[in-house]
Amino acid sequence: MPHTEPLRLHVPEPTGRPGQKTDFSYLRLSAAGEVRRPDIDVTPVDTRDIAYSLIRVLDEQGNAVGPWVPDISIETLRAGMRAMMKTRIFDSRMLIAQRQKKMSFYMQSLGEEAIGAAQAMALNRDDMCFPTYRQQSILMVRDVPLKGLICQLLSNEGDPLKGRQLPVMYSIKEAGFFSISGNLATQYIQAVGWAMASAIKGDTKIASAWIGDGATAEADFDTALTFAHVYHAPVILNVVNNQWAISTFQAIAGGENTTFAARGVGCGIAALRVDGNDFLAVYAASKWAADRARNNLGPTLIEWVTYRAGPHSTSDDPSKYRPLDDASHFPLGDPITRLKQYLINQGAWSEQEHEDTQKELEAMVIAAQKEAETLGSLADNHVFSPAEMFEDIYEHMPEHLRQQRQQLGI
Repeated sequence: MPHTEPLRLHVPEPTGRPGQKTDFSYLRLSAAGEVRRPDIDVTPVDTRDIAYSLIRVLDEQGNAVGPWVPDISIETLRAGMRAMMKTRIFDSRMLIAQRQKKMSFYMQSLGEEAIGAAQAMALNRDDMCFPTYRQQSILMVRDVPLKGLICQLLSNEGDPLKGRQLPVMYSIKEAGFFSISGNLATQYIQAVGWAMASAIKGDTKIASAWIGDGATAEADFDTALTFAHVYHAPVILNVVNNQWAISTFQAIAGGENTTFAARGVGCGIAALRVDGNDFLAVYAASKWAADRARNNLGPTLIEWVTYRAGPHSTSDDPSKYRPLDDASHFPLGDPITRLKQYLINQGAWSEQEHEDTQKELEAMVIAAQKEAETLGSLADNHVFSPAEMFEDIYEHMPEHLRQQRQQLGI
């Protein structure tokens, strides 16, 4: 037998650690306007090249170039800018509230605002989104009242979920926002099932599922892709590749030397890989995928390349595993800054309007927060009555629960 070396495993490592500048050359970038735009009836196998490239519309000077430039009005783009700014301001204020011990937990979408906002504008309001926990910009686009969102975070008397969900795990049916699940990846199969049910009923509504790069390692992700492919479910399958799953680099979930979009092609699903910090590219790709679903052409998997600029959550310290200034060096920039430059180039925005809009939205969020806090927060030791654990379980409370409640004296 010839001599061979001992077997060994490969353990992926990030290209940057604390004290070491990140090398972002692994990202597989394409120039703005370079990637082709196929017809919506393209076969999945013919999207392979797009799954390995990167759809971009905005160039370095803030100009829109190439075949993916969307048919979108300036007013829609201005609304998108406001929604992204509102999301970032909301996140910032709620992060402060958590540090003040008014709520137990919070998760920002810092740097990822374009992905939810632009797709929400490309969808219909009655399409159902199955989000993970960084798509609050969908709610901002759909003008969900801020007071109710903040009450959910504070778990107070105004919480529409009555304190039964972790903060940030909203559930707003009327806004097409399905209950967020803390068990990652479950929303993927739920979305595919909902889309299949819509088709069975002969409806016109489609579903949109969201997942992070790390959660693609869950078995539910693969199961969802199988059902979506087999039944041509009218669903958009979003993978938000923000480079980090808590403290684990995206390569651990399978992003090294390939792309997450490529998994779609391998499963017989049309796939796109898109600059998630380019509002125009996000809108164009989302509209393409939505049109495909509505025309019974099947699902689309979209990998959104972005960067989680903040901590994973208020329980996380990213300085322990990556450079503190990583976000400022990310080659795809900041989504708000990039759309702002485009609108200024179009004569549809200005630095003064940006400043005025910032102040207006800050005042709006602060006013909603003050109103919500009048109904209580963790800071004033607010807790729900134990009696409420027996409610909203059955339409008519069975005798054994009635007896248990009486035993508690409530």
